Amino acid sequence: MIETPRLRLQPLTYDQLSKYAIADHSLEVELKVNKTTMTISSELKEALDNMILPNVADPDKNYLYSTLWSVIDKQQNTMVGDLCFFGEPNEKGEIEVGYGTYEEFRGKRFMIEALAGLIGWAKQQANVNTIIASTDKSNVASYTILERNQFTKTDETDTLFNWRLALT
Repeated sequence: MIETPRLRLQPLTYDQLSKYAIADHSLEVELKVNKTTMTISSELKEALDNMILPNVADPDKNYLYSTLWSVIDKQQNTMVGDLCFFGEPNEKGEIEVGYGTYEEFRGKRFMIEALAGLIGWAKQQANVNTIIASTDKSNVASYTILERNQFTKTDETDTLFNWRLALT
């Protein structure tokens, strides 16, 4: 678990991810947090079924690089979003990060703070030296989170900006 001034970042176990995917509030009960109105997009549901859950279940992998990290607002005791890495570091020591804030909690800078906490954790991992990310060009809020955490735009495609943060 990671603590920041306002937030608690809780890496979810396989069983907790399964409850998250069901979205019946059983995860909130287990985590002893208030119920939230999160909705799971079809893209996230597909990622849970095809990548996240199988990777977290793999005993040869460090689940912290594949699971969702639930972002919990300590004051409201409510889940406000999620972060995740897209697998273990590659041979260059790079990990890719993704994140999302639940709609009713957007605009409160929760994800800026949550990503800063996750960056702090990543800096302590011996095999990680760079965090990368991609954002839709049209998603100003998403790439502002990266800019506020000192990521540098490295290149772009027709639809995406690509970002990098050197940790060493």
